[in-house]
Amino acid sequence: MLHFLNCRCLGLHEAYTLTRAEKTRRTFSIKLSQHGNIDQIHKSGVNCIDIDPVEGKYLLSSSSHGKIGIHDIECCSFKNKFHCNSIMEADRNHMGNHRQSIETIQWYPHDSGMFVSSSADKTVRVWDTNALEVVETFKFEGIVYHHQMSKVARKHCFIATGTDDSRVYLCDLKSGSATHILRGHSSSVLSVAWSPQNEYLLVSGSRDNKVLLWDIRKAVGSLLSFDQHNGKSSSRTSAIRTAHNGHINGMCFTSNGFHLLTYGTDDRLRLWDVFSGLNTLVNYGQVSNPCRKGIKICVSGDTQHEVVFVPTESNISVFEILSGKHVCDLIGHYNTVNCCTFQQDYQGLFSGANDCNILAWLPDMDRQGEINKDEGETSDKKENVFQDSWSSDED
Repeated sequence: MLHFLNCRCLGLHEAYTLTRAEKTRRTFSIKLSQHGNIDQIHKSGVNCIDIDPVEGKYLLSSSSHGKIGIHDIECCSFKNKFHCNSIMEADRNHMGNHRQSIETIQWYPHDSGMFVSSSADKTVRVWDTNALEVVETFKFEGIVYHHQMSKVARKHCFIATGTDDSRVYLCDLKSGSATHILRGHSSSVLSVAWSPQNEYLLVSGSRDNKVLLWDIRKAVGSLLSFDQHNGKSSSRTSAIRTAHNGHINGMCFTSNGFHLLTYGTDDRLRLWDVFSGLNTLVNYGQVSNPCRKGIKICVSGDTQHEVVFVPTESNISVFEILSGKHVCDLIGHYNTVNCCTFQQDYQGLFSGANDCNILAWLPDMDRQGEINKDEGETSDKKENVFQDSWSSDED
């Protein structure tokens, strides 16, 4: 720490170097919190969780029994012992709520006063957080597996929706209707993701083993289909561009938007160059993916070595994105993990699983050990400096 501060004062390091170094240290020291817990309000598997992007204070969760909960997680960041209370709950009997499993739930990117949920009951619902009531409902012909809103959009308010009927719908919050329909997949769309840099770029992953890149301003079709073989395979199947040899049920952009991570039921995690569409061939090894519905993976953000958190069975595997190095496995759940989300402000991770629990994985903030170690080394040095080394001829 002192070394970074000294180099910053001398102008040897950029201003952000210390911040990035501390974020990296925190991210790589994440472990299951032993000093607090989160209210267990769900009686069935937790399908999706999300942290509000404005304050980073409220955790939104949904379950397979159609229950929605909101927790205040602010105390996780500064209290030695904490208990995250539930501040709002809405079960399936709540007026206007879904009657079936809620597959995805997400805060409105610019305000915690609104959030959006999608369900197996073929609807997407827009909620007023303060009143905890539904203010808009979008109905579809098939099950809604996943939806997402762009966090950088300024010129549109679209909700990208992946459904069972192989089409991607763009629901406009301003008009209250589905204004665009993207056709290109031949089977259910399990995952969608907006680019964090370009508000018009969208990717979709499907049960047809394809990942398609869309520019929503173009109505002629997708820009490209990602090919795991980069067009070099000599087999007959090379004519059909597939990203995986299984269903794609998890996707996430890196923080700069240059790369895309895809997760498939072929137990593979792949990294793609978004602009060229090429498979970077980074080897993450075999990453078990027994889930057949949407999975929420996440990345660490602004760290020296950006990492990805991937739910795999009852654990969360952590990999360095560009090198493919396996960092560790986060072990704590007792059943299949469905989702995880990263808190960028304090470098904390939260996860939900079929064991009905939401767990907090927090960085090691205890520097007392390092301080004691430094003091011990200093003390030893002082003793060596002032030690009497004189000896007589009689010895």
